[in-house]
Amino acid sequence: MLRAVIGDELRRIRLNQGRTLRDVSKTAVVSLGYLSEIERGVKEPSSEMLAAICAALETSVANLITVVAVQLRAADQSAQVIAIRPRVVGKAA
Repeated sequence: MLRAVIGDELRRIRLNQGRTLRDVSKTAVVSLGYLSEIERGVKEPSSEMLAAICAALETSVANLITVVAVQLRAADQSAQVIAIRPRVVGKAA
């Protein structure tokens, strides 16, 4: 789940800037295919790779991780609420 959220956020930042995968991959010195896999949550980037991508997107790793943490926390809380809801079996009288 972590790599998917990181990839989604990197894609969101890139698209908000109106940039292409090719442009960011050249600036970050990362292969186009690898960057695509990171954005799709297929690959989990190393900290060095993440730093290079964030630099290319003119954002900080700290900013990215903060946004990702907020999203993960919200997903965890949502999952906990779903887990404690009682299941309704049959019809109410």
